[in-house]
Amino acid sequence: MNITIIGLGLIGGSMAIALKAGKICHHITGVDSNTLHCEQALQLGLVDETATLGAGIAIADLIIIAIPVDKISEILPGVLDLVKMQVVMDVGSTKSVICAQVTEHSNRKRFVASHPMWGTEFSGPAAAVKAAFKNKAAVICNKNESAKDALEMVENVYRTLDMHLIYMNAEEHDVHAAYVSHVSHITSFALANTVLAKEKEDDKIFELASGGFESTVRLAKSNPLMWVPILQQNRENVLDVLNEHISQLNKFKSCLENENYEYLTTLIQEANTIRKILK
Repeated sequence: MNITIIGLGLIGGSMAIALKAGKICHHITGVDSNTLHCEQALQLGLVDETATLGAGIAIADLIIIAIPVDKISEILPGVLDLVKMQVVMDVGSTKSVICAQVTEHSNRKRFVASHPMWGTEFSGPAAAVKAAFKNKAAVICNKNESAKDALEMVENVYRTLDMHLIYMNAEEHDVHAAYVSHVSHITSFALANTVLAKEKEDDKIFELASGGFESTVRLAKSNPLMWVPILQQNRENVLDVLNEHISQLNKFKSCLENENYEYLTTLIQEANTIRKILK
């Protein structure tokens, strides 16, 4: 199978490594508007060649779109215009806007909307990680809108990546993604800004930051070119979860203001029950 990956960053590069290792394909073509990314992907052996968008689509059996979600929305209709029997899949972190963009497209059945639930705060081809997706979840959305052979090809891709499959509609995915992923990034961005505003001595942040702080603000290093479009496309769901998050923060604030340490204990104990889910 020939695979073309549009977007040679963290996700696209990591998928290339895993797909080559799984021997699901014999040739990977890379497409990226950033010429430096193309050069790095070739040097790192992530792809066998690079090509223009049209040429990459023409030689592919499977096209993987791994670019920021606003760019996916922009190019997806045009990609489907060029498709004959090829399969197109995206790996974006939002699904409703992307799916709505091509609902009426004549080649809609050649497209499979998906989201591998993995990522780091790094970007670019050099950030690609070996075995990145192992034992993680891959969400496939609106599967009934995809042709059977297209769906089976994408399912096989994710099984090659050692991921377990979850099926949802696009709207359901975006609600859950807001709660388990998108708010985590906002929280990290806000905490980083809080510390930077209050702690004026950079060396003290570096010297005193423990593992807990470092892990909490790790996501604050994420690329805004990727995250602003995600938050924009999932705005309503993110606002809903932010309102709940702010409500929870206010409970902790109130406990400290009123010296209500009994209720503070209760709030922390309630939070501890997450252990049963995240073991």
